[in-house]
Amino acid sequence: MERPLSEQLALPGHPLVVIVGPTASGKTALSLALAERFNGEIVSCDSVAVYREFEIGTAKPSREDRARVPHHLIDVAAPEQTFTAGDYSRLARVALSEITARGRLPIVVGGTGLYLRALLEGLFPGPPRSEDLRNRLRARSAKKGPGHLHRILSRLDPAAAAGIHANDEAKTVRAIEVCLAARMAMTELWKRGRDPLVGYKILRIGLNPNRPALYERINQRAQRMFETGLVEETRALLERYGKAPVAAFAALGYRQAIQYIHGELTLEEAISAAQQGHRNYAKRQLTWFRREPEINWFPDFGNHAGTENEVSRLVVVSQFQVDGGIARRHG
Repeated sequence: MERPLSEQLALPGHPLVVIVGPTASGKTALSLALAERFNGEIVSCDSVAVYREFEIGTAKPSREDRARVPHHLIDVAAPEQTFTAGDYSRLARVALSEITARGRLPIVVGGTGLYLRALLEGLFPGPPRSEDLRNRLRARSAKKGPGHLHRILSRLDPAAAAGIHANDEAKTVRAIEVCLAARMAMTELWKRGRDPLVGYKILRIGLNPNRPALYERINQRAQRMFETGLVEETRALLERYGKAPVAAFAALGYRQAIQYIHGELTLEEAISAAQQGHRNYAKRQLTWFRREPEINWFPDFGNHAGTENEVSRLVVVSQFQVDGGIARRHG
């Protein structure tokens, strides 16, 4: 059961703001506003933004935004590197510790639910990697199509499958590997032996804008990605890393750009498919985050003045102060 806000704010520990919501809901704008108002630093929670060289299709904060406010967990992995939720949790916890040591407010923002859960709730005692099993699973995927492994996972662990995109082969392979090696659903292992984040008083903020308006923003963003060079960026990345198992190539936008480059889709079809894919992803994100506890939901975009003011009020009401250093503007 969700605790009242008054109880959440009474929790001991250093203040931590977490902002979640679907793609294009204005999480970045809200995080920047809060960081500048409350002397904060931003910790990205995005499974594609961690990769260097993937820029246009990731909707990373701009270079200008990153110059305004310190950002963490962006561009921390090489494109061909395997980067897991465990890697994210370890690096993000280090970032949180460093931010709090500076007397500043950490603000975790992003839409990758699995990464956020790993950070806040800890990791399950999963079995080690088996390259032999992984290679066999990848071979089956190559033979029977990208949705085949996801259908297997849906039988083994429906809850895990619901949180993983059907085309995300890396996460699907790992989930199947865990289920088979542990002889139980991965989501059951999640409930055992976790190492939850401690020492923080967490204020969770969720953005849930009007659906038609959100979809219009999503469509415009996907269109803009193609107009500003997504195909050219993808072509260059394919030339450098096309023979490596690069997880980010399966990300929305890049996947459709690759299909266009290979002649499988026209440019118009690729843009439309990317728009539809992002809209579907937004639905899955909302489904995931609605299951998370203690989120204070706001029915508008993060850059809406009313939302920014009300969230700021919650930060102030929660008495987020560390040696007088957080609740004041820069300067």
